[in-house]
Amino acid sequence: MSSSGVEARLRLMAVHAHPDDESSKGAATMTRYAREGVEVLVATLTGGERGSILNPAMERPEVLANLAEIRRAEMAKAREILGVEQRFLGFVDSGLPEGDPKPPLPEGSFALVPLPEAAAPLVRLVRDFRPHVILTYDENGGYPHPDHIKTHQVAVEAFEAAADPDRYPEAGGEPWQPWKMYYFVTFHQAKYAALHEELLRRGLESPYTKIFEEWEERARKRLERGSRPLEITTRVAAADYFGIRDDALRAHATQIDPNGSWFACPRDVERVAWPTEDYHLARSLVDTELPEDDLFAGVRESVTL
Repeated sequence: MSSSGVEARLRLMAVHAHPDDESSKGAATMTRYAREGVEVLVATLTGGERGSILNPAMERPEVLANLAEIRRAEMAKAREILGVEQRFLGFVDSGLPEGDPKPPLPEGSFALVPLPEAAAPLVRLVRDFRPHVILTYDENGGYPHPDHIKTHQVAVEAFEAAADPDRYPEAGGEPWQPWKMYYFVTFHQAKYAALHEELLRRGLESPYTKIFEEWEERARKRLERGSRPLEITTRVAAADYFGIRDDALRAHATQIDPNGSWFACPRDVERVAWPTEDYHLARSLVDTELPEDDLFAGVRESVTL
């Protein structure tokens, strides 16, 4: 990549499935970069219309009846707290099917939209915003929610297609090639083991004892199947912004119980035991040396600031 005086600022795009995902995955990183002068944009593919109400204090009929509108208002509040820009791309939440066998997804759900149709709005947004770095989920969606899996597919498609004028001509916009793509590595065993051990070291009760035992068993089974967790290639120091991340999470009041597991570990413990947010470098068009401590490693050198 050659430097260009046109590229006056670094730009970061986070591609998410639902409102609240941006606050639970990579929020402190986005806040840090935004405070450092990076332009940060969250692309939210659905409105979260079929999400469950996960905060008992919000389980009221009038909330359920107006969930789509309320979740948009929550997103606006979280966006302001984080200090980032955000766009809804207009698809309809698929919901999380439960049961064995699982029921079919509702007609019109995001996860059922053909990939070219689902990717076109994001291709246009990439061409308009011109991000150097894109963040999104791995091929398993981080967890197997159909919207998260589709979000991965859409983000990869946009990364690969936005620079090609022959692809998605109906999307419009000037071609643009993002330089790097990362997957979130947010909920992983090493992090929670470190939190667990630090709590015990301080003589505190750990809320992770049972969870950690379950994860060890899951990890053993994954290894038996030949499946390995994502490698952490990049650790971004973000502890100074954990409080802002928590405030943004609480803004999503229908989705986050303020007395729930999200806040079970004291923040002073978290800042010592695991002060970073973690990522896997999935694609890069610039030279960078792993491991990294900066999502823009290899990019800064090529952008005229």
